[in-house]
Amino acid sequence: MTAATGRSPELTADLLGIGRKAGLAAVGVAKAAVLEPARSVLELRKASGMAGEMQFTYRNPQRSTDPETALPGAQSLIAGAWAYGHWQPNPEESTAGAQSRLQASVARYSWHDHYADLEAALQQVADVLIDRGYRARVVADTNSLVDRNVAWRAGLGWYGKNSNLLIPKAGSWFVLGAVVTDAVLDPTGPPLEDGCGPCNQCRDDCPTGAIVAPGVVDATRCLAWIVQAPGAIPAEYRAAVGDRIYGCDDCQDVCPPNRTAESTEAEPGSTTSVMVAGPNRAKADIAWLLTASDEDVLDRHGRWYIPQRNVDFIRRTALVVLGNVARPADPMTVPLLRTYLASEDPVLRVHATWAAKRLGLETLLPVDDHPDVLVEQQRPVDARFAANEWQMSSGPEVVS
Repeated sequence: MTAATGRSPELTADLLGIGRKAGLAAVGVAKAAVLEPARSVLELRKASGMAGEMQFTYRNPQRSTDPETALPGAQSLIAGAWAYGHWQPNPEESTAGAQSRLQASVARYSWHDHYADLEAALQQVADVLIDRGYRARVVADTNSLVDRNVAWRAGLGWYGKNSNLLIPKAGSWFVLGAVVTDAVLDPTGPPLEDGCGPCNQCRDDCPTGAIVAPGVVDATRCLAWIVQAPGAIPAEYRAAVGDRIYGCDDCQDVCPPNRTAESTEAEPGSTTSVMVAGPNRAKADIAWLLTASDEDVLDRHGRWYIPQRNVDFIRRTALVVLGNVARPADPMTVPLLRTYLASEDPVLRVHATWAAKRLGLETLLPVDDHPDVLVEQQRPVDARFAANEWQMSSGPEVVS
């Protein structure tokens, strides 16, 4: 069926209302033009090295900033934001037992498949367009389109100093996506001006100083990327990883608009009530990650971005967390370290070596002539426990 021509204010209003009823916390429309300044920024950051090995929209900025590549003949973009800030950790998640200390944190956006909810809501909008004879495609969480720029152009919010999109009175706890269509709709912009003012809380509290300028994040220093990136975690950032196994929420946790965000007013039928993360969502058990099979880890955490779907990259990060959160006298610490100090993978041996030294357990280190492991064995480390000091720190905190 050939799409109708000409603008329809009524259609635009209908689509916005349908999006809100489907549960979108914010929805707007932008013209389907090349996304600037996103294209120039992606190319500049990529050329400067600040993208590291990150792919996503960096892989091909010409493609990820041109709506025509997602839908030839595109005329309009319908941006949608799905809120996830109301989710809370599951109080039933393990806080006691033999492995209770060995818990790692997971970024809030990954506690639940919020993108599936977002895509379902956007699909309701797309279905209306398709029923009326237009072409429409949902695009979210892919390298097809720069979601934040679409939302910014549609007037949903402004770019914060941490580069996240901040929605007025609601903050940044949102996943973003869009419907690309050949329908000619009325834009809801213009883009919002900066609303951060003099606040630098996110920059001041970033554990690695990754926010190098307002709105400029160096991915090679950002923990959210560092714990996902392939290869070894840079030694200078391992202590800063803390207990993070996936993602980092620090710049959002300290953001004043997020702390004071008003509750989003729900449309009838929408879902904005407090939700509880399911088991093994807000936390991950480090001892389990380091002993479970590849298949079991992927079954439980397969929605995470895992380079090459290689579970050893999760185990590499888990070993860093082990060095940061375990006690030498915890029952699982020494057995886990011994296992990974004998691993066939030198990357895992490197991180197990770092963890052992950080915990003051250098006596566990075997003779290893791999050059990367030798460098790690000889590298100075900011140890949490001096040798044998742990024997005096194993009182009531030791997990039994």
